[in-house]
This record gives sequence, structure tokens and C-alpha cells, in this order.
Amino acid sequence: MKHVKSMLPAIGIFCFALLIRVIYNNTVAHNYYPLHDSAFYHTIGLHLLNEHCFCLEPYISTVYRAPLWPFIIAGMSTVFGPNDYFARVFLSLIGSGTCVLIYLFARDLFGWRIGVLAGVVAAIYPELYIYDGWLYTESLFTFLLLAVCYVLYRLQRAPQGNWRLWITCGVLLGLLSLTRPNGIIVIGLFIVWAIIMVWQKLLSWRPAAKGVLATTLIALVFIVPWTARNYLVSHTFIPVATGDGTVLLGAYNDEVLKTPAFAGSWINPLKSRPDVTKPFPLYTCTPPCEVVRESVYKDAALQWMRDHISIMPHLLLSHFVNMWQPDTHEADLPTDRFPNQRSTQLVLEMMKTFPIVIFILAALGFTVTLWRWRELLFIYLMIVLTIAQGIIFYGSARFRAPIEPMLILLAAGAIWWLTHKEEGTLRWIIDRIRQKDQTATSTLDQPEASPVSSESTIHTSQRRLE
Repeated sequence: MKHVKSMLPAIGIFCFALLIRVIYNNTVAHNYYPLHDSAFYHTIGLHLLNEHCFCLEPYISTVYRAPLWPFIIAGMSTVFGPNDYFARVFLSLIGSGTCVLIYLFARDLFGWRIGVLAGVVAAIYPELYIYDGWLYTESLFTFLLLAVCYVLYRLQRAPQGNWRLWITCGVLLGLLSLTRPNGIIVIGLFIVWAIIMVWQKLLSWRPAAKGVLATTLIALVFIVPWTARNYLVSHTFIPVATGDGTVLLGAYNDEVLKTPAFAGSWINPLKSRPDVTKPFPLYTCTPPCEVVRESVYKDAALQWMRDHISIMPHLLLSHFVNMWQPDTHEADLPTDRFPNQRSTQLVLEMMKTFPIVIFILAALGFTVTLWRWRELLFIYLMIVLTIAQGIIFYGSARFRAPIEPMLILLAAGAIWWLTHKEEGTLRWIIDRIRQKDQTATSTLDQPEASPVSSESTIHTSQRRLE
């Protein structure tokens, strides 16, 4: 009974978050259907189901997309049919799980009251639930990444090592890598984190070394079969997916400089660099063709950077600034596709205001909880990595999605610092200052002993000794 009672806040936050997301999908995203990247994922999933082929075009394999999300779509289509609504319900469940993770993380760091507050904020925070209404990988990747962060935090609190946590971490890292190609970088950050934890004596080196080895091997068990498949179809070593050439070429071109609305953003290479894209077929590019295409695109983007080296600092700064725009705008987002609905206008207003509050509180939270950096180290590493990727590729608020829960956690840290009286909080610091002042004042107020009384005391002591 006590165990069930302890789970009630998590259950309540999950249900509340799910309600918000179901309402969003049935109002703002009511008329949604997949376009752009979401259509690619959905199409690949249906080809997996109907042709047993990881293909964007019928019977033409591709190495351009990571496999996990299309496979999930295929699995749901087997049960519920090809309607994308059920995939969005699945993402709503995943997004609600993210809110629960935020609650658990904040509860363990700052207490259950702050945990509940963080979970409720996450449930209504628009920059989280908007991704549960379209078929991109943001929701899934964000959930898996936050789960990795929480598992590593739990490992810190069990320094002797908990093999279930190490195994769970390996599974999560494997799934994360199959969701997006840059998920593999997180494995490297995990190893860096473990080395620092051993150096700080928060983990014993022998159990940690065994745990890191086991975790990495488990992650590779998930990744290697897909890498082997990619090699068989493309004759090239591709761990998860290619596609970085397309991203770079769309971000580094003359059109990005000429078009104010897209400054520091991304324009499809088919429009921005037709001189580079023209030699490659649009619909019949096989995996070896995709490999060559991405290599050519990347070389062209790097050459453009070299030719425009003077403008690069300004462009990279634009990438950074765009990444921190409060509201997210993408061609396939329901909020951009159906802007005239009342429900959409409400969400758009929330998107313009809520993130600003979180940014301010997160900045304060980072400052006042920096002394607890060991507990938050992996979150810091992920924030730095995400910002670096946004600067290198292109500026978009969507690139901020994986760290939105981490910003909420830091904001929760700011509220904890302002409202609680534990060690390190504002009230604790004020009380310490007052105690020092009172001690100093009481010392000054004590009367000094007069010389006469001191002499009489000495004479009295001498008589006693005689």
C-alpha cells in the first residue's frame, strides 16, 4: 500500500500530461497528416510492413534514416492500421513518460514538492508537447536521452554499482543511437562521465570499468546488426545513417545569406544548391548513390565555408541565436500548418512566453546549483553537446528539443534555491550570515574585565593556594 502511495504523484503527472497531449492532438493537430520528414518516416514504416524493405521508394533500400522510429511505426501499423493518429498517440505516451522522468529527477535532486511542480510544468510546457503531435523523432529521442541522464544519476547514488542500472543504460544508449545517428556521440560522453566520476571517487574504478564495458557492449549489440545491414546494401561503413551532407549543404549556401527569413537557418539543397544536387536522382538513389551524394554535398558545403570564411563567425552566431528563439517553427508542425484555429493561437501564445520564463530560471538554476555539479555533470555535458551541434549545423529552436527537460530541471533548481532552507539555498545562506552577525555582535557587547577586579581575583587565588 505504501509503495502504491509513493507512486501516486508519478501516476497523476503521467495522466495529466497525457490529457494535455491528447487534447492537443485532437484540436491543434486534428487535421494533421505527415509531410516532409514525417512523411519519410511514415512511408518507410509502411514499406517495412508491406514490402519488408527499409525503403523510402518501393523496393529501393535507403541508408538515409535511422531505423528505430520507422520500425515502431511499422509495428503500430500492424496492429492499428496505417493511420498516423495512433503513432501520435504513442508519442503522447512517450511525452508523458518524459514528464514523469522530470518529476522523478527533480524529486531526487530537490525534494518531492519541487518534483511535482517540475512534472506539472513539463506537462503544460508547449515546447515539449508540440513534438507529440507530429511524426518526427524529437519526442522519442528526448525521452531516451533523459532516461539515460536519470539512470546515470541513480548510478552515482549507488557507487558500488547496480548491474540492472548498467544494463538499462546500455539498452537506452543502443535505442538512442538507433533513433538518431548523433546518439552514438552520447556513448562517448557516457565514457567521459564515468572517467570523471571515478576521478572524483564517486564510483569505484573496478565496478565502474566493468559497468562501462558491459554498457558499451550492450549498446553495440543494438547498433552492430544495423551497421552490418548498412554495409551490405551500401558497401560502406555507416554506423546508423547518413544525411549529414544534406544538412550541411542546406545550412551553408548563398541563399541562406540572401534570404532574411532564413538567415542562420536551413534551405533545402534542391532549392539552394541545384548545381550540386542536379546530378543525383531524386527518387531512385540507391544506398551507394546516397553515400556518394552525401559525400559530394559535404565537400561542397565545406568548400563554401572556406570561400566565405569572413562571414562564418556571424553565421555561426546566427545559428546560436536562432536556437534560443522561444517559439519553434517548422513547416510540418501543426501549429504552423493550422495557425488560424483558436486552439493553435492559444498554443502559439504559450510558445512565445513559457520558454522565456524557463530560460531565465534555468540560467539562475545553473548558477546557484553549480556547487552540485557532480550530480548534474551529464546534463551539463549534454547541454554543451546540443548547443555545439546547433552551432555547427544550423540554428533552429527544434534543435533545442533534447535539452528542454534539462532546462526545466535547472529551473526547478532555481525555485528550490529560492524557496527552501536546505544547505546551499538562499534562505540557508541568509541564516548563516545572520548567525555570523549575531555572534560578532554578542562578542562586541561583552564587557571587558576591569584591572581592579582582575587583581582581586589573582590575590584570592593566591590565598587559596597558600
